[in-house]
Amino acid sequence: MKKALLVISFGTSYPDTCEKNIVACEQRLAAAFPDRTLFRAFTSEMIIRKLAKRDGLHICNPQQALAELAAAGYQDVLIQSLHVINGDEFEKIVTQVDAFRARFLKIGIGLPLLSSHDDFEQLIDAMQAQAPQLASDERVVFMGHGATHHAFAAYACLDHMLMTRNLPLLVGAVESYPEIDTVVARLKRDGVRKVHLMPLMLVAGDHAINDMASEEEDSWKTQLANAGITAVPWLQGLGENPLVQQMFVEHLQAVLQQQEEAA
Repeated sequence: MKKALLVISFGTSYPDTCEKNIVACEQRLAAAFPDRTLFRAFTSEMIIRKLAKRDGLHICNPQQALAELAAAGYQDVLIQSLHVINGDEFEKIVTQVDAFRARFLKIGIGLPLLSSHDDFEQLIDAMQAQAPQLASDERVVFMGHGATHHAFAAYACLDHMLMTRNLPLLVGAVESYPEIDTVVARLKRDGVRKVHLMPLMLVAGDHAINDMASEEEDSWKTQLANAGITAVPWLQGLGENPLVQQMFVEHLQAVLQQQEEAA
C-alpha cells in the first residue's frame, strides 16, 4: 500500500524563513516516518497565489493535495498540521479531510502544537531553551498571532503558566488577548529595562517582521521603546526549534498509535 505524509502549514512567502522553519519541520517528520512519501500543502490561498505569480512555484492547498494523493493511488495518508492552536485554520483542515475520507483506506491528522496540558508544558521547555541569558531586569516577550476563534485562550493560558512558574517569559498576541498594552503594563510594573522579542509563530513572517520588529509607529518594538523599554527582536520562528519539531513528531506518532489500537 502506498503511504503518504502530508504536512500542512499556513505557509510563508519568505524563502529563507520557509527553509528554516517549514522545511525543517517537514524533514524532521519525514525522518520519523521513513516509509512514507512527503508532500506539502499551505492553507493560505494568498501565499499560494503570491508564490505562483512571483516564483512560478506551485503549492497545493489541502484539498488539491488530497485529490492528487488519491489520484496517485495513495491509500494510507498521515497528515500533520503545523498550526499553533486549534483555531479556524485547523478546523477548516479537519472539514476538508473529512470530505476525502472515503477515498482512502486510512487517513489521520496530527493535532496542532497546543492541544493538551502536556503540550503547554513541553512548549514552555522549548521556549526556555531558545531564550537568551537574562539579567534580573530583562524579559522575553513572545508574540502570538491571536484569533477571533475561542482557541485564542491558549495564549492567555500559556502566559499564565509561565507566570505561575515564575519564569521571565511573557506571551502577547497581535489580534487578541493578551494585547501588547497589557504586556507593557506588566513590564513597567516589574521595572523591566530590556525585552527580547520572539515570535510565538511557526515562521518569522509578516507579523514578526512588521508588527513585532519594525520601526513602524505601532510595532511592538516601537511601543516598548515609547514606554522606556529597550526591545531586541529575534526573527526566528518556532519551526527552527528542535524541541518544537519533536512535538509535531509526537503528535503524529500518537495518531499512528491510535490507528494501530483501533485496528
